[in-house]
Amino acid sequence: MAALGDSLTAGYGLAPEQGLVPQLQAWLAAHDTEAKLINAGVSGDTTAGGLARLDWTLTPEVQALIVTLGGNDMLRGIDPAEARRNLDAILATAKERNLPVLLIGLKTLGNFGPDYKAQFDAIYPDLAAQYKTLLVPDFFAALADDDPQTVGSDMQADGIHPNAAGVIKIVETLGPQVQALIAQIPD
Repeated sequence: MAALGDSLTAGYGLAPEQGLVPQLQAWLAAHDTEAKLINAGVSGDTTAGGLARLDWTLTPEVQALIVTLGGNDMLRGIDPAEARRNLDAILATAKERNLPVLLIGLKTLGNFGPDYKAQFDAIYPDLAAQYKTLLVPDFFAALADDDPQTVGSDMQADGIHPNAAGVIKIVETLGPQVQALIAQIPD
């Protein structure tokens, strides 16, 4: 199973064992779920970058795909229509290859205005419905449940990337969804 993403997937700013993919791998093992995760996260990557490297990511041993892309598109103010096209192409390729997908979305902060926010936030649920993929609407949802006064304690100093404690909380939310993804892998 490949985890295609950006710095959130790659584990930016963390020791290798503290990143999302190694923590998710450990969570699955602790929950008696056999799977091998490939970290296909590249810091700074956009949806266009993820699409550009999709073919070499989807090697023959990849049986499912986790997609966590769009954060850098959002931070750069890239047109939501472009991000949608790129994610659509990624999901279309996965469908052509009969790969089940877990699409992990992000919510915009609104710094580009309400129209941008509405267009961007609609991408993930729309595409998940279109392709009938599993969906986690917001990568950071596990941290949003915290007291707003303490949510910063789960983030690195840049305020963009989770720290090791934040990754653990995120993995607790994502783990069951990844188990559901694994259950969709054809025999």
